[in-house]
Amino acid sequence: MRPAGAVLLAASLLSGPAWAGKKAPPAPPLVGEHEHPSGAFTFRTPEGWTVGPLAGRPDVIEAWGGALGVRFVYQPGETGLDSMHGACMLERLAPPMDMDPRVVYEYDFLGGPFGDARALDSAFAVRYDKPIQGHRAWRQRTLTLVGGGHTLCLSSYVPADLWKRSPEARAATEAVLSSVTLRVRP
Repeated sequence: MRPAGAVLLAASLLSGPAWAGKKAPPAPPLVGEHEHPSGAFTFRTPEGWTVGPLAGRPDVIEAWGGALGVRFVYQPGETGLDSMHGACMLERLAPPMDMDPRVVYEYDFLGGPFGDARALDSAFAVRYDKPIQGHRAWRQRTLTLVGGGHTLCLSSYVPADLWKRSPEARAATEAVLSSVTLRVRP
């Protein structure tokens, strides 16, 4: 049961572009529940996923299940949606000098209202100079939410070849994104 004043990110908002025209496979059971240290949001993960702070950035949490990852960047208060989304899209797996500067967009800056928040959503492909977890090409999806007294960015990372060939990998990643519950401040 969600506490009063919480907003659950609905799968319909988060997975529309990913599943357009396709039948989505069932999502894996989300058995792990995790809360951000601020208490501002919770999220769930499938069995076997590891969750912890990003090295050198204790305010950023990452969840990984094999080659599938989701990064959560939270800021208290409400910042500019467009500028924050642009900054959040730069949350990459390697520094800028270690990747191809060309980014290929699947879609960019889709958005609108969502409960007490406003949302922007972008998906794109990034190619790194050196393999990360054995892969150089990755699909990144960044969703930014601003409202209810919070700013939250969610970035998912899936190797591009796995994204293309594995409906199960897509379903697992989308399930984690869709499980986020943002607590709206009174």
